[in-house]
Amino acid sequence: MNPRLISQFDERRSSGRKSFAVLIDPDKASPALLAGLLARAEAAGVDFLMLGGSLTVQPNIQELAVFIKKHSPLPLVLFPGSPTQITPEADAILFLSLISGRNADLLIGRHVEAAPLLKKTSLEILPTGYMLIEAGKMTTVNYISHTFPIPHDKPELAACTAMAGEMLGLRLIYMDGGSGALQTVSSEMIRVVSASIQIPLIVGGGIRSAQEAARIWQAGADIIVIGTALETDPSGGLIQEIGATRDALHAGKIYHPNWRG
Repeated sequence: MNPRLISQFDERRSSGRKSFAVLIDPDKASPALLAGLLARAEAAGVDFLMLGGSLTVQPNIQELAVFIKKHSPLPLVLFPGSPTQITPEADAILFLSLISGRNADLLIGRHVEAAPLLKKTSLEILPTGYMLIEAGKMTTVNYISHTFPIPHDKPELAACTAMAGEMLGLRLIYMDGGSGALQTVSSEMIRVVSASIQIPLIVGGGIRSAQEAARIWQAGADIIVIGTALETDPSGGLIQEIGATRDALHAGKIYHPNWRG
């Protein structure tokens, strides 16, 4: 049996090994489109797949999860915008608490609704402090969550928020600009947050090139998430480039003063 995901994430952070995930939007996916994406993801060395979003219109989470698990050996992690996006067909779920906002429904309310559903599954629960970061425009998650993102130029505020999440017992911190973000999380904010916590740090939103991925990893992120950029990359070149960049970082072929390991 493979180690549970949270143990893998902790071990990789301790050793300085970086990971990346592909986020699949249920409203923009179909079995026909997924087949090629899954093959390219495996070939590129993607570490795990994510499924879900802030707002989904199509009630196809279970169908897609079944298809993904049938056609890919990669772990599948749910990224739910609501309890309606829970399916036992996945391997794990990011149990997201929106710690950057003050919307009680997304801090604990939805979790109360989801708990009895999750209790009946074998999904690995990944308690995650979710932090929205200003990304140059209002994103879907900003609108749906009724919260303000942490300002792009306030790394200390982000660090204090992440530290509070860790002290509350959360096992992961996820900083996200949201789908369609115009700018990525700054290197300074990633550096300060990563240095302030001991738990793995996930960063997503606005990553559109291997160079941006390298910068974010080198600043201190343990896991990066690629989503929207894939919609304009049907050939899969971006996934291949990011996988090659991660491998080069591990081999010490790309240097940056902030790189750990």
